Amino acid sequence: MAGPHLQGPHLQMECSLWDAGKLRVVGVDEAGVGPLAGPVVAAACLIPPRCQTIGGVRDSKLLSPARRERLYQEIVRQAVAIGVGAASVREIDRLNVLRASHLAMQRALARVGGYDHALVDGRPIRDVDLGPHTAVVDGDASSYAIACASIVAKVARDRLMRKLAARYPVYGWDHNAGYCTREHVEAIRAHGPCAHHRPLFVASALSHYPPVRS
Repeated sequence: MAGPHLQGPHLQMECSLWDAGKLRVVGVDEAGVGPLAGPVVAAACLIPPRCQTIGGVRDSKLLSPARRERLYQEIVRQAVAIGVGAASVREIDRLNVLRASHLAMQRALARVGGYDHALVDGRPIRDVDLGPHTAVVDGDASSYAIACASIVAKVARDRLMRKLAARYPVYGWDHNAGYCTREHVEAIRAHGPCAHHRPLFVASALSHYPPVRS
């Protein structure tokens, strides 16, 4: 029997909310908690009641970049509304990345234009007001709305990092999206960090990857 990741997420939680009269159901997820550079980005997807799931939608980390882009276009066409929010490197440094990701989620939800209930990937959120919501651990594997948000957030962030890569080409953000790779760490070591790097994350990466000896 195929596991849940192979089957893809379903609409069980969404249907329960629709049956209760909560028709404006939003999935929320984030991208970019772990990178050394760039903001954390969240997306909120308001899906139509009783919609058909788009084939192939699942946790964005399980999809190739090309597949994510194709599914992103289908999700945008299907969704009633989509909101994208971000928290900056400065906010990540000031708040910590978890709280900054919650702030990005709050901003994404604010751009949806009203909703009855949100399904949010992760553990219960208490540091910001997300309105009526349910936290779902590994939600992008079980909730279709959250999986849609996962793809939108990842595509939005990757596009942003590719734009930044044109201004800061030495770091390879066009293909590493700011994540910690040996190439990225060596570029920081050679050229120094820029304003879009997360200071605490960079310090940890530099200690984890000692200099390459010639």
